[in-house]
Amino acid sequence: MPGNEWPLWEVFVRPRRGLAHAHVGSLHAPDAEMALRNARDLYTRRQEGVSIWVVPAAAITASSPDEKDAFFDPAADKVYRHPTFYRVPEGAPHL
Repeated sequence: MPGNEWPLWEVFVRPRRGLAHAHVGSLHAPDAEMALRNARDLYTRRQEGVSIWVVPAAAITASSPDEKDAFFDPAADKVYRHPTFYRVPEGAPHL
């Protein structure tokens, strides 16, 4: 199978200094094991990470930036979720 027909994988790396994995790029590979090995060689050459995730791009579902207003609008009508709704009591400066 030629490389341009291999599935696309999204790569996430967790750096030493943090706990969250961050998206670092994409690559094509025939299977998960090869994607993991290629991701290690490509994205952690200088030992930038302690953990790598590879996820088939076809398995990712994302919201559309064009529909952001309609998608995230329902949260805007719930004012009780915003800290401005509550009165901060005296003596609690770090709430």
